[in-house]
This record gives sequence, structure tokens and C-alpha cells, in this order.
Amino acid sequence: MAAADKVHPLDVVTMGRVGVDLYPTRSDVGLEDVDTFTKSVGGSATNVAIAAAAHGHSSGVITRVGDDPFGRYIIRELGRLGVDASQVKALAGEQTPLTFCEIYPPDDFPLYFYRRPKAPDLQIEAHELDAETIRAARVFWATVTGLSEEPSRAAHHEAWAIRGRAPLTVLDLDYRPMFWASRDEASAAVAAALPQVTVAIGNAEECEVAVGETDPYRAADALLERGVELAVVKRGPIGVLGRTADETVEVPAHPVDVVNGLGAGDGFGGALCHALLEGWSLQRSLRFANAAGAIVAGRRECSTAMPSTAEVEAIMSGGTHG
Repeated sequence: MAAADKVHPLDVVTMGRVGVDLYPTRSDVGLEDVDTFTKSVGGSATNVAIAAAAHGHSSGVITRVGDDPFGRYIIRELGRLGVDASQVKALAGEQTPLTFCEIYPPDDFPLYFYRRPKAPDLQIEAHELDAETIRAARVFWATVTGLSEEPSRAAHHEAWAIRGRAPLTVLDLDYRPMFWASRDEASAAVAAALPQVTVAIGNAEECEVAVGETDPYRAADALLERGVELAVVKRGPIGVLGRTADETVEVPAHPVDVVNGLGAGDGFGGALCHALLEGWSLQRSLRFANAAGAIVAGRRECSTAMPSTAEVEAIMSGGTHG
């Protein structure tokens, strides 16, 4: 990273999964009958950085791509979307992951990950990390997928050691069964990570993997008992629960005609980063994040669908979004 960037720390730094999303242009048939696809940057951690940039924040992502045309596309597209790609390294001989999605609104979006034998983003080495970038970031965001294999797991623990449980050290519980040998292995990895972060975010299944609880209130309490300062439990159509040691907030879901629900969580994440950086109340933060996620769910793609702050505020005040 350039010296000027080190003088001015990034607002949001994320670490983890990246790839190219290929979305079918039709939502009435399976992939075997689709002829054309649209291409966009994907991967949860990367999408959160893109979403934060859409809210006007300086953001960057720590990840790895293949030294191939798709990797070059990702680096170029990150720059176009306002994300610092100086910590994105292309690995010789590796292939950039592809992810295909089937789209069956309102609630069926099967994903097909092409990440074998090993995705470049799981090959981040601890010794390669830029400690100053990680330490100085106002928000540092990582996901559970990054714990699924070495050397990425050790690199994440090194990043958290650098952070020293600084405020707004976030773990997105983001459990994807296909990336793990077993559910128990994932639970053990999350258990080792939680004491090192200050914010944890997940849905009911992810909370069950993390702390053995599906009830949102018990799950939030269990996350707080593990050391986090803010627990956010996403409850789908019911809304979202946020809990700290002093406060419990419940916010209903924002209504939306779902086109593609896959990017909603990342839009929620980037918007939550914005809200936390602005120092808003928990109530306002969760309302804003919910509305941002709803906007993304109403659009076909993910990274290019991330809304601006003005768009989110418009629908929160009763306006419309495109």
C-alpha cells in the first residue's frame, strides 16, 4: 500500500472470499437451459468492501485471485467500484474462483462454487499481511469461510492479533457447509475466533454453528458471553435483532419484491459498517442496514447492486428505489 494510504487509514478493510459471479439472464429455467450470463465481482468479504465504498467510505480488501483474465477483471473492477485493491495479489498457476447461481424468486437461489482444488483466497499467508493497514482500519471485517483451511486460518488469527480486539473488529459468521469437512470443525474454528472480535453477525443456522443456539435471544446472549460487544442476529422475514450488554433492539424486515436474495447480507454488512462509523444508535443502524439489504435483494446482481446512502435513506423515508 502506498505511503499516502498509510497516513490516511482506510475506513473499512475486509479479508476473505472473492471470485466472479455469473448470473443467468433468465430466472424461469435451470442453468442447463440458460444460454447467457452476466459477470460481476463476488465473494462476501469483497462485496462488503464494495458496499462500504458505495456509502462513501475508503475501503480495501485483503484477498488473492488467480493470475488469469478473471483475476485481472476483479482487480480492475474493484478500482472502478472505489475499492483499494493494493492488497489483492494474483497467484501464479492458480485459477480465480467462479460461482454460478440459479435464480428462483422469492427464496430459492442455489449456488454452485467452482473453487477446487483450493481457492486463491484461502492461500493468504500470515507473513504477507500489512500490519499497519489492518491495525489502522476503522473497521476490520472477516468471515468464517476464511477459517475453513490453512494457511488462511492462521492468517486470520494473525490479523486479529494485530488488531488486539480493537473496536469494530467484525466476524461475519457466514457458514457455508460446502467449504467445511464437518459442522463440528466449523464450530471449533468459530469458537476460537469469537474471543478475538468485538462484533459478530449471523443468521439462525450460523449462530447454531457458532454457539449452539438457534433462538435469536439465546444466540445473542451466547455471543456476548464469548466476548463480543455487539451481536447481530438476522431473522429473515422477521427482521433483525441487535444486542449489547446494555441494549436490545429488534427491527422488522424492510418489505421488498425479491429478485435475487444472495447479495442482501453483504449490502446489509456494508451499510452496517457505515452506520457504526457514523456513530448512530443501534436502532437507526439496524434499520439502515435492513433497508440497504432490501434494495440489493430487489436487484439481480450483488456487487454492482450496492446502494448509495441517499438511496437507502430515500426508501427509509417512504420513497422508491430502482
